[in-house]
This record gives sequence, C-alpha cells and structure tokens, in this order.
Amino acid sequence: MDDQAARDRIVIVDDERDLRHIYKRFLEIEGYSCLTAGDGEAAMQLLEQEECSLVITDINMPGMSGIDLLREVGAKHPQVAVLMVSAIDDRKVAVKALQLGAFSYMIKPVSRNELVINVVNALRRRFLEIAHQRQSEKLEDLVQRRTKKLLEAKQELAVASEETVLRLAKAAEFRDDETAQHTLRMSHYCGIIARGYGFDEKRCELIRLASQLHDVGKIGIPDAILLKPGKLTADEFALMKEHAMFGFRILSDSRATLLQVGALIARGHHEKYDGSGYPEGVAGEDIPIEARIAAIADVFDALTTKRVYKDALPVAAAVDILRKGRGGHFDPALVDIFLSEMDVVSSVRKRFRDRGDQPGIKSLAVE
Repeated sequence: MDDQAARDRIVIVDDERDLRHIYKRFLEIEGYSCLTAGDGEAAMQLLEQEECSLVITDINMPGMSGIDLLREVGAKHPQVAVLMVSAIDDRKVAVKALQLGAFSYMIKPVSRNELVINVVNALRRRFLEIAHQRQSEKLEDLVQRRTKKLLEAKQELAVASEETVLRLAKAAEFRDDETAQHTLRMSHYCGIIARGYGFDEKRCELIRLASQLHDVGKIGIPDAILLKPGKLTADEFALMKEHAMFGFRILSDSRATLLQVGALIARGHHEKYDGSGYPEGVAGEDIPIEARIAAIADVFDALTTKRVYKDALPVAAAVDILRKGRGGHFDPALVDIFLSEMDVVSSVRKRFRDRGDQPGIKSLAVE
C-alpha cells in the first residue's frame, strides 16, 4: 500500500473483541491505520476525536445498532464512508443499509480478501465523491465571480469530469477482474450505434463516455453475489437488480451533463423494449435512447465475453440472439444499426480483448 493507506484511518466497530482484532490485523497488514470500538456510542466518540475516512460496523450490536450508527455518521460526518457487516444474509436489511448510504454490505465470515477489496472500493468512491463536491463548489465560486478565468475553469472541469467517469467505472470493474475491459468495449459499441443513428459527434462522445458508468451501482452489491460462479437464487437476483437504481442514485444528483446521462443509462440499461425489463418496466421510447443503446452494447459484450459463470459465445451466436430480441428486448432500429456495423464492432473486440477471452461452447439465455 502507498502512503495514502496510512492516512486513511479506519474505525472498526463490533461487540465481538476477537473480530475487531482480526479485521484490524488484516487491514494493518495492508498499511491502514485502525481504531476499534465495541459499540456505536464509542465509535461516535472516536469520530469526534480523530479524523477518520471509513467506518466498518457490525449491524446487530447492543445499544446503538449498526443501522443507527450509519444514520448518525451520515448526519454528523457525511464525508466518512461506512461498510456494513452482518452475520445474517437479509436482503431487506442490505437494501435498507445501502439506501441509507452504506458503501457495501458484507456477510460474516468475512475473508481477508473480501474485506480489503471492499475497503479499497469504499475509500476510492469516497475520494471521488469528495473530489466531485469540491469541483462543484469551485465551479460555483468561479461563476459567481465571473472572472476571465471562467473558460479555463470549465475546460479543467471537463477534463476532471471525464477522469471521474473513468475512475468510477474502474471502481466497479475492480470488483470483477474477468470483465476488466467490458466498459471500454461496450462504450465504443454505444458510440457506433449513436453515430449510425445520426447523432452529432459531440452527442456520440457524450453517450460513449457516459455509458461507461452503466454498472457503477455494482459497487453496492456484495461480493458473495457479484462473484458467485453458479446461478443466483431469487433473493440474490433481486438484490443484484438493485444495482441499476444504486447507480442512478450515485449519479443523478450531479449537475454535470455527463453524469446526468450516465444516471439515465445506469437506471435504464436493463429495461426491455417490450416493457418486461427492470427496474421500472418501462417500454419503447419511454426508455431513454441512451439506455436503449447501452442495452444492446451491454448484452452483446456479455454474450461474447467469458464470465465466472459461463464461456464466451461465438459472435455469430450472439448476433442471432440480438436478432431474436429485435422488438422484444431491444429497440429494432438500433439493433439494425449495430448489426450493420459488425466490421467496426470486430475491430473494437480485438482492440480491447480480455486475456483468455475465447469463444466457448456454453449457451446463455438472455434475461
């Protein structure tokens, strides 16, 4: 770990002394500075006394529960990230915690790797949110002063916005190394469709960049579900589907056009043209066109990419699935545009190919 790890002080809260010490040892090996507390009240006292970046808290504790602690931290220390840990795999509790602002939800027993990955992701997301807030405040100040430096500041913000998108996308990718190039491929596919549709180059580039945020909500999905090699249970799949709305909530408060379009794509890329998708079951042109474009690009890349639960399909088989989904899953006009540009699509696949990504023999039914 670099020097940043030592500066990111972490508070570990659990009424089980042995667990506190295990988590502390795991994280100190990685270079983090850790404090421990046996209950929520003690944790709040530490936050008043010490500058901390992250709280890792159990949910079921005597006195102040982990959920109550999450609310208190959010109200009094909004720049402190919170990770939740529970011995009970309860989807309703997980969703409630994430809606209240928790960065992730882990099920005991928590392995060293799972703990470290969640801590890295939480601190990275916290850094990005603080940076974005500071950029927004800086821009407002520049606008109010109406100085000659305004244009330069806007240009700087544009660069920062693109970097924010890339960093947020990479934060989600960090959870799943096997699809490390997925966002790059699907974003270029989105650009291909947008150009074929007739959007000007500025709009095409906006859609291409914003589409990289389609799965940013997976930051809020537990690793036990996100990386499960087998079929998800009904409850697991229900929680997995929440990533669409998690992504929308992360992005939708921004006043930046790029992140606003990213929010629409995050929410709508699993909607289907016939209204049978999620999270809202909207149909046809009620689905934002950016999300309809991303749906095609996302599914094609999922079909032709090896994942933990399947082999990659040959391109011909994926094309056949897209054709069968025309007018059902996908906007028919946009599918036709995509299928007419398979030479360009092929060059994108070669340019951003994952290591070990070879067509296999397993089939996949598209949800």
